[in-house]
Amino acid sequence: MSDNRHEDGPRESRRIIERVGREAESGGRGVVDRVARRAHDHVTAADIDPQDRIEYWGTRIGRVLGLLLVVGLIIWLAIFVTRGGN
Repeated sequence: MSDNRHEDGPRESRRIIERVGREAESGGRGVVDRVARRAHDHVTAADIDPQDRIEYWGTRIGRVLGLLLVVGLIIWLAIFVTRGGN
């Protein structure tokens, strides 16, 4: 029984490494594209019914303001850290 495990081990390892390699080749760029698409759809309120104009525009305005707030806080933090808090 242990001989069978030793024979199957390298074969199984190669199979796993080949599978990870295939997934990395095909999924590397796809992951970035999916994340960018999700962020774009979130900010542009693609998940909201465009027929309800008040909810649609309110959601878009709120998400854009939130994004601007986060960018502003990141810039403020970078300036705060580089100046040493003085």
